[in-house]
Parts: sequence; C-alpha cells; structure tokens
Amino acid sequence: MRHLLIKGKAFLSGPQNSILGAAFIIMVMVVFSSVLGLLRQRLFLNYFEPEELSLYFASFRLPDLVFQLLAFGIFSSAFIPVFTKLHKKSESVAFGTAARVVNIALVGFIVFAVIFSILAEPIYSLFAPGYSDAQHLLIASLARVLLIAQGIFIVSYIMTGVLESLRRFFVSALAPIFYNVGIIVTTILLADKLHLYAPAIGAVIGALLHFLVQFPTAYRLGFRFSFSFSLTEEVKKIGKLAAPRVLELGFLQISKLAELFFTSIIATAALTYYNLADAVRIMPITLFGVSLAKAALPTLSAVDDDNREFRRAFLKTLYQIAFLVMPVAATLIVLRIPIVRLLFGTDKFSWEATVQTSLTLSVFAVGIPAQAAAALLSRAFYARHNTTTPVKLSLMGVAMSLILSIIFVVVFHLPTWSLALSYTLGMTFQATLMYVLLSRELNGGTLFAVIPIAKSLVASIASGATMYFLIKFFDRSVWIKRLSFLTDISALRGLDFESFVVDTRYTSNLLILTVITAAIGGVVYLLVSFLLRSEELKDLWQLVRKRGFGIPKEEESVSY
Repeated sequence: MRHLLIKGKAFLSGPQNSILGAAFIIMVMVVFSSVLGLLRQRLFLNYFEPEELSLYFASFRLPDLVFQLLAFGIFSSAFIPVFTKLHKKSESVAFGTAARVVNIALVGFIVFAVIFSILAEPIYSLFAPGYSDAQHLLIASLARVLLIAQGIFIVSYIMTGVLESLRRFFVSALAPIFYNVGIIVTTILLADKLHLYAPAIGAVIGALLHFLVQFPTAYRLGFRFSFSFSLTEEVKKIGKLAAPRVLELGFLQISKLAELFFTSIIATAALTYYNLADAVRIMPITLFGVSLAKAALPTLSAVDDDNREFRRAFLKTLYQIAFLVMPVAATLIVLRIPIVRLLFGTDKFSWEATVQTSLTLSVFAVGIPAQAAAALLSRAFYARHNTTTPVKLSLMGVAMSLILSIIFVVVFHLPTWSLALSYTLGMTFQATLMYVLLSRELNGGTLFAVIPIAKSLVASIASGATMYFLIKFFDRSVWIKRLSFLTDISALRGLDFESFVVDTRYTSNLLILTVITAAIGGVVYLLVSFLLRSEELKDLWQLVRKRGFGIPKEEESVSY
C-alpha cells in the first residue's frame, strides 16, 4: 500500500519526461475536460434558447480579449522557453521572474478591465450591430462579471506556465476540468433564478478553482508571490519575446470580434451555431495537436541549439499529430449530423439548428489537421526564440479570413458555415507557410518529408468512405427521404430496407449506429495504416505495449 501511495503521489506531482508519455497525460485530462465542456454546452441548451445563448457567448468577447493579450500571449510563446532556461541556472531567479510577470500582467489587466467596463456597451453596439439595445445592455452587464474570471485566469495561467516548464503536466491539465465543473454546478443551481448570469458567475467560480488546483504544486516547487515590479533583464526578455505574440493575438481577437459582427448580421442564433460547432472542432485540436505540442515545447526549448535533435523531436511529434487527428476529422465530416444531434439535441435545439450547426462543423473539420499542426509549428518557432515569423504568418491568415468573411457574408449573404470556411482557409494557409519556412530553416532549404502525412491522409479517406457507406446504408431516414445516392442504385431498390435499417428518430438507436459506424471506421483506419507500414502506428503501439505513460526515474533524461 505504501508503495502504491508513493507511486500515486509521483504520478500526480512528478515530472513526465517523455513527449508521448506527457502528451498522453494531457490527452486523458483533455478528454475529461472536453466531455465536461460539451456537457456544459448541452446544459446551456436545456435552460436557454439558441438566440439567448448567443448573448452569453457574445459577452465573452471583450473579457477573452483582455485575457488573451495579457496572459495567454505571454504564457504560450515567451514564458515557458525563458523560465525553462532560467530554472536550469537558478531556481530563485526563475521563480522571482514568474512572480514579477504575474504582478505586471495584473496591473495591465486592471487598467484594461476598468476601461472596458466603462465602454462595454458602446463597444458591443459597434461590433454586434444585429442585436437590439436591450440585448447590448445585457451582453455588457454579463461581460463585466466575466472580466473577474479573466483576472483570476491571468494568475492561474502563469501557474500553468510554471508547471508545464517543469513538466508537471497532470496538475495543469486537471485545472480546466474544475473550471467546467464550476460553471456546470453553478448553472444547475442558479439558472432558474439568475438566468444568463448563472453561467457567468459559474465562470468566476470555475476560474478560482482553476487557480486553486494548480497553486499548491507550484508553491511546493518554489513559486512565491511577491510585490516586486522591477523590470529585470529576464522580465524584459519575456516581454520582448511576447510582444509579437501579443500583437498576433490582438489581431486574432479582432477576428473574433469580426465573427461576432458577422454572426449578428446573419441571425441572432448564428453565434450559437458557430460556437457549438467550434466547441466540437476544438476537441481533436486540443486533444492531439495542443497536447502533443505542449508536451514537446520544453523538449524543443532544451535542444533549440541542436538542429538535428530539434528536427527529430519536431518531426516525430508532427507526424504523430497528423496520424491521430486525421481520422477524427474524417469522422466529424461524415457523421456531422448524428454527432450534433447526440451532443446538442435538446427540446430547445430545433432541426434547423442541427442542420446549421452540422454544416458549420463539417467545414471546420476539413481544416482540423492544419490547425492541429499549427499548434506545434508555432511552438517550434517559439522554442527557437523566434516569435516574429509565426506572428507575421498568423496576421496574414487572419487578414485572409476577414476578407473571405466579408465576401461570403456581406456580398453573397451566405449562412453561418461560410464563416467556418473563411477561418479554415485562413488557418490552412498559415500552417502551410509555417511548414515551408521551418522546413527550409531546419532541413537545408528543402521541405520535410510528407510521406507519413500522406499515409495518414490515405487511411483517413478509406475510413471516411467506409463510415459514409455504413451511415447511409443503415439509417432508415436516408431511404425514406432519399438522402443518398444509394437510394438511386437500381440493384438496391428491391431490398426490404425495413429488415436492416435503424430508426434514428430514437436517441438510443442513433447512438448505437453512430458508435458502431465510428468504431468500424477506426478499425479501417488502423488496418490501412498497418498495410501502409505507418511508423506512427508502430510508435503508438510501442507506447501502449510498454505502458510508457508512467513515472520516469529521477535520473531519466528526456525522450522523444
């Protein structure tokens, strides 16, 4: 028992020194957090109409802008590479730098929070012209509550940076679960009395839990709050490296405000359709792209002066991301309607809402592999202390998305899915350019090999085709409503379809058909990958067979 307790403690608070092992820890926690996130969205649809929910989603725009600029920009690009190197030289200097970054970020937050609190209503009137004055007033009031949550997140995400720099991925990955729990519980308890204010207050409680989960481990490792605001050389270096990323995120937030602008023009409920599809889209990107990228960043930062080792670690991670994410993208494209119906099909969520959300999801899904790869590509540049290049390319991608959104919505008056298309094209363009530039920098002027990615693509196409046939062949509504080309094949017209189709009007039948179809698609993907001799499949199998997710010995070096 004592041995188990020691092992358990080491697992909870010890470092994860393998990229795939650390990524697995993050992935498991991301699954829990993502499931809770989807449960949260479905819960919202039990209490609020899509038109009402759009107002809640809109209220996040300004608070999220402040958080992205003052916390996430520093954490994602500059803090971890600098803190990792500082910690090797002097723990006291590293933790002192972290405390100063917290203080400076909080001062900046307070200034921005006061300004945005005062100007929230006119700003929302400007960026969401499709809503009424009463709706603008409610959105602004909700935004002021949500600003409190973002202030807590600024401190909490620096804790995340400390933990991930020291490879304590479990605790940092655990924090988002508590954030979702805070929102879910508060909404259940207070929605009837406080309506949309309930999830807003829940976000504040969830943010506090997000911080409280991480702080004890960060404290044990050496972090201490202080009242120092001095701009040391280390703080200046973080600021210098973060500046381009903050600029990039500023433009990305402009893009988010543009989404609010365009969805308010399309329809009041359009932002709900867009956000629900986006919530599903982000799952595989976070689960596979961000998890592996976050796990790889400390390793890439440690070998940034060794091109050979850097290239080896980067490519192994990139190919593994492609292998893991492509079959998920294929599943979301093919099974978009049953997935949306199962996730969000409440009494308040109509068939029209299902169709609009599923179309938006399928367009998003096309770009998931590129977006997942971008999570690693940008961090590869950050690890080499180059934040300028990915920022420039990101700005180009954002500009492309904005121009396409104007064309699609203002000129051609296309529905919500067109915004997903503009975003997908912009992100794919950005990821492709990052891939080309990093290849030239690390690979002697030539592109990295794309054969492993091509193998994953072929296997995912085979998987998608199989799933498409199965879902269309066994869904009763397809035959009745003639929704597939299968119903036009003369050889199939004489079949007594009632003997083998599934009546998907019932949730249990739809769930069974969807799960079985996805499972068969997964088997096909693995089989084709095996036939194509995928190295990524071999690596994953070795990791599972050796149970390489566990606790490394203290003297064990970082592995790939």
